[in-house]
Parts: sequence; C-alpha cells; structure tokens
Amino acid sequence: MYVFLLNPAAGSGRPLRIMQDLEAVLRERGVPYRIEPSKSVGHCTELARMEAANPAVTAVVAVGGDGTVSEVAAGLRGTGKAMGIIPAGTGNDWIKSVGIPPEPLKALEFLLAHEARPVDTGTVNDRFFVNVCGTGFDVTVLDYTLKFKDRFHGLTPYLLGLINAISHYRPVRLTVTWDGQTEEGLYLVCSIANGRFIGGGIPICPAAEPADGMLDLVLIQNVKRWKIPFYLPGLMLSRDLKFSVTKHVRARCVRIQGENLRINIDGEIVDESDVTFEIHPASLLLIS
Repeated sequence: MYVFLLNPAAGSGRPLRIMQDLEAVLRERGVPYRIEPSKSVGHCTELARMEAANPAVTAVVAVGGDGTVSEVAAGLRGTGKAMGIIPAGTGNDWIKSVGIPPEPLKALEFLLAHEARPVDTGTVNDRFFVNVCGTGFDVTVLDYTLKFKDRFHGLTPYLLGLINAISHYRPVRLTVTWDGQTEEGLYLVCSIANGRFIGGGIPICPAAEPADGMLDLVLIQNVKRWKIPFYLPGLMLSRDLKFSVTKHVRARCVRIQGENLRINIDGEIVDESDVTFEIHPASLLLIS
C-alpha cells in the first residue's frame, strides 16, 4: 500500500486537486493506497514516522512542495521505509537533484516503476534538512520571495524576490569552519548543500550529489552591489563554482558563526548566530 501525505491547505488546494487526478490512475490500475492529510506544520513528520512502522505500507509519498518533502523525509529518516515524491509546490527544488519528473502524473508513473535507493540527509544543530541551507544573498531573495507568494504563482515570486534582493542586500561577515579548516570574511553567498537547487531552480551548487556522503560548501566572496547583476547569468547557468570569487569544498561537517544571521534551512528562514551542519550518509530511502 502507498500512503500519500499532503497539506490540503497548501498552494490554494493544489495538492488536493493533483491527488484527485492521481486517484483515477491508482484506481484504474488497482494499486492500493490511502490518503492522509496533515493538520498543522510538522504534522507530516509525525504521520510519516507512524506510517513507517506499518509493515503493510510499501512507501510513504509526499504530495506537495519542498516544505512537505522535507517534513516527510524527516519522519522517514533512518526508518528503512521508502519515500516517494509527487511535486505539487512552487519551487520543487529537491526533485531536480534526484531525477523525479516535475509533472505529477509522470511522477506517479515514475514512483510505481522505480525502486528506492539510499540518499543522504543533514542536520543543522538539532534541525533536519534534505536539500540546501546557508546564508547570504540567497536568503535575502527568499525573504522577498515570501512577500510575493500570496499574490503570484510559479516562478514569478522568485524573480521578483531576486530583483528586490539586489537593491536591499547586505554582505554577511562570517567565520566558517569545515573539517578542521577555518576562514573569515565578507560573503555574498554561503551555501551548505546536499541538493543542487534553490529558489525554484537556481543551481547554487551544481556539483552536489545527494548520495555521496558529503556536504558541498559554496562560499562566494562579497562583491560590489553594482557587480551582482553581472554574476547572476553565470549563477543561473550553473557556472558559479567557476567564479574567481568562489570557493567550493566538500566536507562532512561545516560550522558558520556570525552576528544576527538569517539562515535558510530547506526554504525556512531562522535567526541563528552559530550553526553546525552535519551530513548523515544513506539515511533515507528515496524512490528515485
């Protein structure tokens, strides 16, 4: 049996509408399934953990965006129960790194035809993440993106967030430590990646592999504000690791320290000043 977890209130009810189309296919094929709607933030994690203990469940499937995916993955990490994903969000960034089709019906076909494989997950202090974390310009973009999500759909909120971030961004001063090495400075971007994409498809770390047992640390040194637009095309075309101002290393543990930092954790922004990121290899079984 496949158990589908979704937030019925997300995306103006989009996961519910998508689930109706999926049900028609599941019934036609005689695939046993059950739908469990979440009732609050974090409820998908509780539901996933509970379903993982049920031997009759073949896989627990997240129907939603990156937030729902992260919640379900948090509940399934370390359980050995397979996870599936039906994309129904705005950005759907995680699926781009693991090869899941972006169209819901094709994602269902993919789900039914593929087996689960182990992928990595991470923690930030005591919080879970599966995709990308960090601070800097990308967090400023997310801050402004959230302001536009209620009025616009698709990639429009991200594009508007990007435009506003250019004029309002301030560099971050950080002390960054990874696997025994430390450096300090002013940075445009500091990303700690398990996946490759943020913000609806920005390839912040195109070299990241979600199953290599390592985190990818991307540090882009601060540049003058008027230069930022000249770097954006390269960033969008997966060339940021080739910038002369970029440092890219792989590490098992990364610590960043600074004053009044805004930290992105899988699209959720929190206030922290001292955070440690750790990788947990092969801790999640994902149908991908």
